[in-house]
Amino acid sequence: MQLVVLIGEEVKRWRMRRAMTQIQLAERCGLSPATIVRIERNQREPQPGTIRKLADALDIDPSELTG
Repeated sequence: MQLVVLIGEEVKRWRMRRAMTQIQLAERCGLSPATIVRIERNQREPQPGTIRKLADALDIDPSELTG
């Protein structure tokens, strides 16, 4: 059984705390803005490397996103 990681609400919450737009976050972590939108809407499950990129761009520990 595979564990599904949906972090959309946490990504959006931290992005808003940092006063960043989706485009700014995308640029900081090297992803497309469309990918950020899909992750925030829980339409895409990010890979571990993507979670690390998001956490680095938001200046937080990855565990803050994954709970």
